[in-house]
Amino acid sequence: MRTTYRIRKHELGLWFRHGDLVDILDPGVHRVWNTPFRGGNSVEIVDTLRPQFDHDRLGALVRDMMIADRLTVVDLNDEQRALVWADGRLIAILGAGTYAFWNAPAQIVVERFSVNDARFDHPRIESILGFPGGVKHFDGVRVDAHERVMLFRDGQLVEQLGPGHFIYWKGGPRVTWKSVDLREQVADIQGQEIMTADKVTLRMNLVVTHRVTDPAKAVTEVADWAQALYREAQLELRVAVGGRTLEKLLADKDEVGNEIKNRLAPRAAEFGVSVSGVGLRDVILPGDMKVILNEVIVAQKQAEANLIRRREETAAARSQANTARLLAENPALSRMKELEALQDILRGTNATFVLGSGDLADQIGSLLQKQASP
Repeated sequence: MRTTYRIRKHELGLWFRHGDLVDILDPGVHRVWNTPFRGGNSVEIVDTLRPQFDHDRLGALVRDMMIADRLTVVDLNDEQRALVWADGRLIAILGAGTYAFWNAPAQIVVERFSVNDARFDHPRIESILGFPGGVKHFDGVRVDAHERVMLFRDGQLVEQLGPGHFIYWKGGPRVTWKSVDLREQVADIQGQEIMTADKVTLRMNLVVTHRVTDPAKAVTEVADWAQALYREAQLELRVAVGGRTLEKLLADKDEVGNEIKNRLAPRAAEFGVSVSGVGLRDVILPGDMKVILNEVIVAQKQAEANLIRRREETAAARSQANTARLLAENPALSRMKELEALQDILRGTNATFVLGSGDLADQIGSLLQKQASP
């Protein structure tokens, strides 16, 4: 018996006999023997509108000249990758293996790459990254304007990346990266319990303002530059506080901050960090020490008040002594002071006194005695 096959314009027929390809049936009508005693013929119809040709015997078929000239064959080793475009549209991202694509009706373009190059650059990179399943072939990092990224290849620092989008093939050299923020930052060194020189235990909080100025050092000289800065600030705080008494510490808080900064800055610079400011934010005393300190402050203020009071009393006595000496040495001035005193005494009365020469005090005394007699 014969079987009739109608091959459409966008199709091809693969005629197999005993599993071997014997002919390619072009579009049209074909009648093929298909009974077992006629050689076990079979026809597979394939759709060329699907650009990629998949078959369980693809490896053998692509080496058959009857079909090979109709295909674009892509054979990739473990270190190769490929992008396949059909009429300018990305249709596949290929890893290692053998692939075949029909040359017609679409125009097939294949771009080959080596994963040993690591970085992947392409003018249509965004379209490639958006391709379904593309993420399994690529790693990427996007760097903002305030960042720098240190790129490592097989553990070796090879490049410092500025702002942009960078893509790398998977499956090649091991590529890793560390991002470093270049903006000014503040580190809070909180809850540090430290004993002063006079054996008072304090709880202190320190603030360190800093920024990374050498990203390469920050990621290679220490495992974690932020932790390294925190640790160094802790140590310098203990040194600065441990060498002072409580009274001196409270009086020199700004000086303590400057001392810590001057000691911390050179060490931080060794791992690429610049320290711009250090300050003591909180000094927390134990409960009993607060009571004692308040009592001391009250006693100091009382002593200051007493000292000021005595100083004023001494000044007043000295002023009175000076006034008495001036009055004794100047009778006219004494007479004026008497008149001022009399004016103050008689203010608001309607009495009229006519005084003659002589001692004013004696005359006033005589008048008062006359008024008092019956």
